Amino acid sequence: MSYPNLSALLEAIIYLAKEPVSIDAIHKALPEVDRDTVERTVALLIEKYQMENHGIEIREVADGLRFSTKPEHHEVLKKFLQGQHPPTRLSLAALETLAVIAYKQPVTVPEIQEIRGVQASGVIKTLLDKKLVSAGGRKEVLGRPILYKTTKEFLIHFGLKDIGELPSMEEFEELIRNEASAEESVQVELPLEEVQ
Repeated sequence: MSYPNLSALLEAIIYLAKEPVSIDAIHKALPEVDRDTVERTVALLIEKYQMENHGIEIREVADGLRFSTKPEHHEVLKKFLQGQHPPTRLSLAALETLAVIAYKQPVTVPEIQEIRGVQASGVIKTLLDKKLVSAGGRKEVLGRPILYKTTKEFLIHFGLKDIGELPSMEEFEELIRNEASAEESVQVELPLEEVQ
């Protein structure tokens, strides 16, 4: 079976997928289409959406493809979304713990606590609940503590292709400082119950 408009079909598959979709998954759905043809057509679609008359693009995220808004529109879109529904916020403690896990993974709770200097168990539970981290086995030491690592959800949430796209430690420290000052202003303006 051939598809007269393969480009449109691939566009629809990438759009419809709930998670970033890999070339392998697309090829499984269309086994009669040569894999090279799928790859070339996807490359043409990526190129098409990079043109400035499109507000979205196809990006590689977590070893797959997904539609994403273009970075130059993020500020306006952020304001738009704030009026739509409240964003998922991470506390400063959660961000710091997530950073330790992302940069040092796999890592145990005692190792995280040693780096941060504070208890991390409650924050780990929050990150597990949000599916940003998961258990990645057990460390082969006395007590065999659980090792934690980031998940595919983490990559999707932060729009990263892989862990190699993490910002440098200096950039991340700047992000933490900005988040801390933003959090302080929120705490001044909101009643205690509303601050997460």
